[in-house]
Amino acid sequence: METSLHRQLKALYAAGDAQLEVPLDDFRIDVIADGRLVEIQHGKLAAIRDKIGRLLERHQVTVVKPLIVRKTLVRLDGPGGRVVSQRLSPRRSRPLDLFHELVYFTRVFPHPRLTLEAPLVEIEERRYPGHGRRRRWRRSDHEIEDQQLIAVERTIRLVDRHDLLSLIPGSLPLRFDSAAIAQIASVPRWVAQRVVYCLRKMGATREVGKVGNTRQYAIRGFE
Repeated sequence: METSLHRQLKALYAAGDAQLEVPLDDFRIDVIADGRLVEIQHGKLAAIRDKIGRLLERHQVTVVKPLIVRKTLVRLDGPGGRVVSQRLSPRRSRPLDLFHELVYFTRVFPHPRLTLEAPLVEIEERRYPGHGRRRRWRRSDHEIEDQQLIAVERTIRLVDRHDLLSLIPGSLPLRFDSAAIAQIASVPRWVAQRVVYCLRKMGATREVGKVGNTRQYAIRGFE
């Protein structure tokens, strides 16, 4: 079921005489505005990778991947029920988190007809207790009734490989490895390794040697 958040984001991108929910090339496109296709993706980018790849053969495409930087959790006593409590979620996304999605999008981005936009959004999520026995793989036993957009803090726009570097909160040295990124961004090494992979596969960096068994990289154009 489409959430209020999805409808609100579509409305933000549907300025002027834009069309909504348009059938095109065996797909349904969220928005077509000024000749550009806009796809809003709340789930994994991997789920639309092949679709976007096909659309890019003939169309200008913008993929919108919202990052939730602030979420108010509103607990209801049941579907459409009364509010029992509300609180801020401790989980907050940040720009670097885009690499968790981009790692599965390296065959699509960068592309001369593709723009990636990541609105940093504040939302309200309304949820109620789930029914039936809790499955082991479920991290919680609630059902989400709806998500609503409260505000857009700002929007990150990625057009080419060099824009990826803006997601890293700090300046990289001339030569670096995943340990350097982990320290600069204050993230675990495995996250930094994912960042390094994306930067290399998307052409923002290249391997320039080794120190021991550790691969060293440099930003293209600054080797």
